[in-house]
Amino acid sequence: MGLESTPVFLFILVAVMTAVGMLGASAIIGPHQRNDVKQMPYESGMDPIGDARQRFDVRYHLVAIVFLLFDVELLFLYPFAVAQWSLGSPTASGTSVPERIMVGIPPEFRSLVFIEIFIFVIALAAAFAYAWKKGVFEWR
Repeated sequence: MGLESTPVFLFILVAVMTAVGMLGASAIIGPHQRNDVKQMPYESGMDPIGDARQRFDVRYHLVAIVFLLFDVELLFLYPFAVAQWSLGSPTASGTSVPERIMVGIPPEFRSLVFIEIFIFVIALAAAFAYAWKKGVFEWR
């Protein structure tokens, strides 16, 4: 155990000090009043009053599902963004000048892939506009 493990111990020390500091700060500046309203549970945008088998509003879940749909959409856009213009890493091929190896989307197909992704984004924008028009994002 020499100097090579020092960054690990410093990281652990900073993490522990941050946690202790946050707990201490919340104890000092946090709210201290306890009353019935603050102690009442709250879930899905409704106060949980009455029978557990009553009907409840599903707008909270609709917003969550729409968020997941548009969040997953980003998963499709990141690989495209990385592969669209990536050149790769330089390699030595026995010569004194390193060559660039093309990786990702071949240059002759980049415009086609760009158009396909553009159509995908337009379809997502139309879905967002439809959800907005139907009032999914309005909290009543």
